[in-house]
Amino acid sequence: QVYLRESGGGLVQPGESLRLSCAGSGIIVSRTTMAWYRQAPGNQRELVANVTGGGSTNYADSVKGRFTISRDHARNTVYLQMNNLKPEDTAVYYCNGYWKSNFWGRGTQVTVSS
Repeated sequence: QVYLRESGGGLVQPGESLRLSCAGSGIIVSRTTMAWYRQAPGNQRELVANVTGGGSTNYADSVKGRFTISRDHARNTVYLQMNNLKPEDTAVYYCNGYWKSNFWGRGTQVTVSS
């Protein structure tokens, strides 16, 4: 059974940083494509960033230069470093991984507000 557990969300002010973590079990995060998505109220879920098994990364235009996706093989964890956060980054952030099937975490809330 595959489980993905997100953590690290919270309430921050514009310009501040957060690091989200996604701990995997039943899946080897370094050997498959892992992604972060987000969903704001009233909006569809959108891709924020992904990293392939080969290490290639892809970012939404809205977060390029501010967010960085990375992985720690030893901890079997995927991270999303979010810098210079903006109010429009407010959303529930979900971890996604493909391991014979598509799996999602339950999400972690990120709120950017002054």
